[in-house]
Amino acid sequence: MSGVRADRPQLVRAIAALDQGDVLAVTRIDRLARAARDLLNIVHEIEARGATFESLAEPRANTNTPQAAAMLTMLSVFAQLDRAFTLSRTKEGRERAKAQGRRFGPEPKLSKEQTAHARDLQGEGRGLREIGALLGCSAATVSRALHTAKEEDEVA
Repeated sequence: MSGVRADRPQLVRAIAALDQGDVLAVTRIDRLARAARDLLNIVHEIEARGATFESLAEPRANTNTPQAAAMLTMLSVFAQLDRAFTLSRTKEGRERAKAQGRRFGPEPKLSKEQTAHARDLQGEGRGLREIGALLGCSAATVSRALHTAKEEDEVA
């Protein structure tokens, strides 16, 4: 589970299983936590159980060295900053793609022609379930397609 999430049941179980002298090892610090506060809280819990923390990729952050607290804090801040940069770049990329007319998500289940036919059938007074049965899909799919078509018509 991502280091962005604070509620990770397996991590809670791993920390709870630690005994005096055990070592909790991770491949990289950013796999454990992306926020400095979360990382420091996790390491505090590990140390409270009498165990130590080690990062395979960042050995200077291991809590079995005197410089660990300072290095751990700096590395956690860099991980948090990297996460913020990644989110910013991703958001900008999505906005550019949307401006170019790119759609996100799964392909619509109904084609434009099927949606137009569904609109005609709805205009005749037929219900969503009946339209769905005729088109071989659910009433929810018909409803979404009609709603999307209405939004597109309003934008155009």
